[in-house]
Amino acid sequence: MEPVLAESATAAAIVLFTVLVRLALHPLSRAAFRGATPVAGCLPTLLQLPVFFVMYRAFSSSEVAGGANELLGHRLFAAPLGSRWADALGEGGPFGAQGLVFLGLFAAVGVVAAWSAVRGRRAAAAAPAVPVLPVAGPRGGKGVPGKAVPGGAKGGSRGARAGAGAGRAGAPAALSAEQQAAMRKLGGVLPLLSFGTLVTAAVVPLAAGLYLLTTTAWSVAERAWLQHCKDRADGAVRADGAAGPAAAAGRAAG
Repeated sequence: MEPVLAESATAAAIVLFTVLVRLALHPLSRAAFRGATPVAGCLPTLLQLPVFFVMYRAFSSSEVAGGANELLGHRLFAAPLGSRWADALGEGGPFGAQGLVFLGLFAAVGVVAAWSAVRGRRAAAAAPAVPVLPVAGPRGGKGVPGKAVPGGAKGGSRGARAGAGAGRAGAPAALSAEQQAAMRKLGGVLPLLSFGTLVTAAVVPLAAGLYLLTTTAWSVAERAWLQHCKDRADGAVRADGAAGPAAAAGRAAG
């Protein structure tokens, strides 16, 4: 890439390297999205930690294998890949040649974080509410909320025992509603944690900041694509389910 990108070729190689790492982890990301196993959601992040630490060390060590670290001289436009935000402030301030590169990085990270936060809030708002567990009613009677249980008194007794098992110790139905409200609030706050990447990008070398930007953007785009595929598949299933009864009714009328 050097003939085309000159001094920024190493920065482009970091982005390409990050994309290749995320492509290798894509099957795990798909499994995490489907919720296949509890560990699947953590593996994509955990497996990236060694890669991030190698990137950090490669662009923060002054020596490599007993010699000078030549990577520190490689640049993204005017900023060395081994420099930090504090170094850029000392080399002309926030609007100097190096400072502008970091401001561009921070702006890109902020856009990705905002995109992630908006998607997270929409997902939390669109999540279906968990049914409130009924509380056991009188013996042989109805549960709360009241819904007749098939099977007469025996069925009512079974319903009462089931309600007592689900809400043992007489937990009121309102408690489940409060828990749901708390979960919705938490779902609205958690996406804001993505803005923590801005703090990390400000204290690590520019090369590690590029890695963070690329992998975060990939994560948000990947999840949006997986959600799109899931919604499209669900829509196809619903269409097939609606067409089945209509076709059967047409055959019966014929």
